Amino acid sequence: MTHPSPTRRTLPATAALGAVVALTLTSCGSPDADGGLRFAWWGSTERNQLTQEALEVFESETGISVSGESSDTAGHFDRLATAVAGGDAPDVFTLGGAYPGEYADRGALLDLETVSETLDMSTLDDGALENGQIDGTQYALSTGSNALAVLVNPALFEEAGVELPDPQTWTWDDFQEISSQIAENTDGYGADGFDHDTVEVFARQHGEALYTEDGQVGVSAEALEDMFTRMQQMVDDGAAPPASVITEQEGAAPEETLLATGQVAMTIDWSNFLSTFSQSVGEDLELWPLPGESSTPGVWQQSSQFYAIAADAADPEAAAQLVDFLVNSEQAVEILGLERGVPDSPAMRETLEGSLDENQQAEVDYVEEVAERDPAPHWIGPAGSTAIEDITPRIIDQLLHHGASPEDAAEQWLTEARAAVGE
Repeated sequence: MTHPSPTRRTLPATAALGAVVALTLTSCGSPDADGGLRFAWWGSTERNQLTQEALEVFESETGISVSGESSDTAGHFDRLATAVAGGDAPDVFTLGGAYPGEYADRGALLDLETVSETLDMSTLDDGALENGQIDGTQYALSTGSNALAVLVNPALFEEAGVELPDPQTWTWDDFQEISSQIAENTDGYGADGFDHDTVEVFARQHGEALYTEDGQVGVSAEALEDMFTRMQQMVDDGAAPPASVITEQEGAAPEETLLATGQVAMTIDWSNFLSTFSQSVGEDLELWPLPGESSTPGVWQQSSQFYAIAADAADPEAAAQLVDFLVNSEQAVEILGLERGVPDSPAMRETLEGSLDENQQAEVDYVEEVAERDPAPHWIGPAGSTAIEDITPRIIDQLLHHGASPEDAAEQWLTEARAAVGE
């Protein structure tokens, strides 16, 4: 879920972390003493336990010991930056969002094609593979995917007397009109969820890209104006929450969102939140494609996280063996489930059939549907692009709180974004 700040929207896989105390999990033996591997990741207590269980299976099958180093999100990236700078990087580590581009630019990541005889990447969806490529080189491998969707509470449609649309063909005009009808006939709002992630959707639905293959900003002022205009119109007519509420909702925990508290009928968010939101609201929610997808697909497989191997790993083949196990082993996938996203291997998705609840299966089905489309490539953000994550909410604030026009907001966004990546 571009590195995105660890909020609910920009990095979906970290939503349930909380304030996890940094810890070190050590399997059988020290890597310095016996030639084993070091593997660093961020995560909740549950993720740590599941990962450790998978590592124990790996060790028993291969005889390779693994020292696991787990932190909360901020702690992981702080420690990783220090370790890389000091020449003491873990052999394998997880990255998120645009961080593969940042670390590849520093020469810190191994070209995974150099270990392709050990690490089978042919099993993964093309879209997921592209997510880990920088300038055509495979520096990172997706741990699993999510995808942007509209999470819908049909009970509020019924309360408002609004007919459900065909989610396979609906448009952004439909989305706005339906949102207005729901807001007029209930005490809540029709929809929310426009944020930095939808910038990329609008770019792609306009036949563009947020970032180009050569590391430039690819979205046009026209696409940005389209999104900003719709957002402003929905706020002005009450179909979406007012600016003050949007500000309050930034970074809200899933259970505190308007959708989870029954105050909004639709929200644009990541597919992996279906279970969490359904439990919070106490209603069976639905997962719909975004509006406008039947014309030009804008949604992509968003890698929840990435596995990367240090450029100076002592034993690259052993490190590749670990990554291959995590993405291609039925035992590992059965243990980890959807913890780091829906598996990017169709065969591994089949492995999970029958073991998931209804909401989890809906999440898998949705990612499978996205994977089967033929969307434009999704290029990972270049060095400097992590700063753009902070530009979007600031521009939205200017639009909704301080009277900036959609045109001015689009131009300011482009000026700041291009400067961030050094254009």
